[in-house]
Amino acid sequence: MAEELMDYDEAVSRFDPVIGLEVHVELSTHTKIFDGAPVTFGAEPNTNITPVSLGLPGSLPVVNEKVVEYAAKLGLALDAEIAEYSTFARKNYFYPDLDKAYQISQSEYPLIIGGHLDVDLPDGSTYRFPIEHAHIEEDAGKNTHVGGSDGRIQGAKYSLVDYNRAGVPLVEIVSEPATGVGAYAPDIAGAYVRSIRDLVRALGVSEGRMERGNIRADVNVSLRESPDAPLGTRTETKNVNSFRGIESTIRFEIQRQAAILARGGEILQETRHYEEDGTTSPGRVKSDADDYRYFPEPDLVPLTPSRQWVESLRDSLPELPRARRHRLQEEWKLSDAQMRDIVNAGALDLIEQTVEAGASPAGARKWWMGDIARFVNEHELTLEQAPVTVADVVELDGLIQSGKLNDKLARQALAGVLAGEGTPAQVAAARGLEIVQDDGELERLVEEAISANPKVADKLAAGNMKAAGAIVGYVMKATHGKADGAHIQELIAKHFGL
Repeated sequence: MAEELMDYDEAVSRFDPVIGLEVHVELSTHTKIFDGAPVTFGAEPNTNITPVSLGLPGSLPVVNEKVVEYAAKLGLALDAEIAEYSTFARKNYFYPDLDKAYQISQSEYPLIIGGHLDVDLPDGSTYRFPIEHAHIEEDAGKNTHVGGSDGRIQGAKYSLVDYNRAGVPLVEIVSEPATGVGAYAPDIAGAYVRSIRDLVRALGVSEGRMERGNIRADVNVSLRESPDAPLGTRTETKNVNSFRGIESTIRFEIQRQAAILARGGEILQETRHYEEDGTTSPGRVKSDADDYRYFPEPDLVPLTPSRQWVESLRDSLPELPRARRHRLQEEWKLSDAQMRDIVNAGALDLIEQTVEAGASPAGARKWWMGDIARFVNEHELTLEQAPVTVADVVELDGLIQSGKLNDKLARQALAGVLAGEGTPAQVAAARGLEIVQDDGELERLVEEAISANPKVADKLAAGNMKAAGAIVGYVMKATHGKADGAHIQELIAKHFGL
């Protein structure tokens, strides 16, 4: 039965949305958080395991120092405090992928306290997303339900468990309730998780690939009558692993909850499942605090990072993504909208690499965001998968800057590169695309054009260079577009002594 929904614009005009996100980031260490099993994606099931991964009797966990370092770096980049005293706890619950029936996590004393992340929105404004804390924990294994129509346990004939992921290190970033989001709630949430993705990549602590589950989010949504009213009852949609999914979850929940409240109903506090069509479905009823029976992990000592170590990590942080974007925007003289388009297209790294390799900022942006972007969209690829390299774009821009190609010919050369015909220079040579640079030949064509257009010649003789278009067009046609229009105009001006 389809849920009743209120129109989105009406919903956000009648109610004040409040959102919260619990973002799980998988750290890209070589080994797991408490044992030496390797962390690799796509390995044969149940091969990246040790007795500790499986929680076998007598096995003892040992903290991976690199996990603490990566987590602390992330905390510092979030402008959070790194706790001087932090402990691990056992979070007790049963599920088949949690082989020892508890998860080693952090509860009362997390490593990362407070913080925030400023995110840039489509309208050019900035929203400061508040963070309550972030803690380290181990991931569970992965269940695969076989025989059902949609891969879920309902209707499945049997389930398989892969423990390769058990013990992979995670940082869970738990936000404060984000208020004042209004109609921009989906955009703010999407921008927040994108910013986390960009941040962990810049820090080198995670690959940040949502399609691999490196980042996934639990999405909390509630509505209240006004910004002055108490927080409403929230729902929590679990394990959403795409930006589109996060945004559509919030939009759908706002519309669904608004319809319930408008008819006098009550919101059920529950976990929900994200559906691929952008909706959510009921999971289980949830109280304000699940009783996980946390107690201190007896096999692990507290973490007590020194202030000197923390400050050394702070000093090692690279330029953070938001600061980098603003710097490049100023250097490249781009508008907010132009930089936003580059970021949304995933082209920033490629354009920066192309500029650093010698291309002009305008040229690098033009080709990556123009013909190459259209090609990858048509072929359902990413820019990184395009059959063109940074060196190719630098060479193409150089051919234009040196006057060997004009824009029209450069597009033809790039089309050849995308077709696998070679580098821009090789394609230009093979196709005979280079601009005619023989001034003697060009002057002959200019004089021929002047003779063929006496009325235009009279205007030019009178000093009206606006009439030169007809002469330029004649020469371009005669050379099959293989001439430089600006140079032709120079030759025309020279002919008439202008």
